[in-house]
Amino acid sequence: MSRFSSVFAVMTTLAVATSACGAGSYAEEEADDYPSQELDWTIAFGPGGGNDIMAREIVSILEAEELYPENIVVENREGGSGATGWGHLLGQSGNPYAISTTSGSFLTTPLQADTGWTYEDFTAVGLFATDDTLFVVPSGHDAQSWEDWVDYAQENAPVAVGGIGTVNVDFIIQAELAEQAGYEIDYVPFNDEGQMQAALLSGTLDAIVSNPGSVMGQVEAEEVTPLLFTGEEPLEALPDVPIGEEEGLENLVSMPRGLILPPDVPDYATEWWIGAMESVVETQEWQDYIDANFLSEDVRWGEEFAAYLEENATEFEETLREHGAIE
Repeated sequence: MSRFSSVFAVMTTLAVATSACGAGSYAEEEADDYPSQELDWTIAFGPGGGNDIMAREIVSILEAEELYPENIVVENREGGSGATGWGHLLGQSGNPYAISTTSGSFLTTPLQADTGWTYEDFTAVGLFATDDTLFVVPSGHDAQSWEDWVDYAQENAPVAVGGIGTVNVDFIIQAELAEQAGYEIDYVPFNDEGQMQAALLSGTLDAIVSNPGSVMGQVEAEEVTPLLFTGEEPLEALPDVPIGEEEGLENLVSMPRGLILPPDVPDYATEWWIGAMESVVETQEWQDYIDANFLSEDVRWGEEFAAYLEENATEFEETLREHGAIE
């Protein structure tokens, strides 16, 4: 086992051991009594990111609409690209009072390290939206359209492109764009959006992919030029920016924004959460969140969400192996 994988394994083991203590008296609870206890809501990343923002928006709506009758304790358990937080949730097996939200790392992290879990270990509640990306270049770049970019990239290969993380959705998108359009890249990973955008604007990078909610301010300030949107439908805010299909690009992955419970929870808990989230996604507050963060609404429940995760995990693994990112 590599040192990198060992670190993940230790973090996950600690998370499981810690969360196994004090599991509560839920085991003898009747279906009609659920929910009747405080909820442990895990965010597997730090404050301010897309996962954190969505989780806190859901909690806000649950409280405002009085859908969850007890206290909800939200805690950021960051570390290891989600390994620590989701490891904590894994350790709550059978507990219907533990919950978490998903992101692209929910699928990619187990592919690159020994986390002790995969998406299959958890109970799928629902997918609510996908977070797609904008491909942008600095303002004033020689490329002012996707066709321009392909020509530029082929003539100046390899081009330096950036994304968040080493083995995740951003890398997959950059690798797929390059392969399908026929150019070579040097992929530069970053830990946060600010560092990546600074590198782009300083000329260190030729292009980046970023979630619209993270880069739209720079688009509006004309600091960057968007050349492509990887979603299935054009962004209403940028109707002139082409989508991948219009440029002959296929299978551009997206980040799943969904909700999961621990393994082996009672069926009544899953059913309750599906019903509660059906109410959440119908609120104006949720629609405002979707619009403000430029997400693509994609609602799937239970087994349909589980099938979506399986399909995407398989696709992610195949792409990462093809590009040599994992063995």
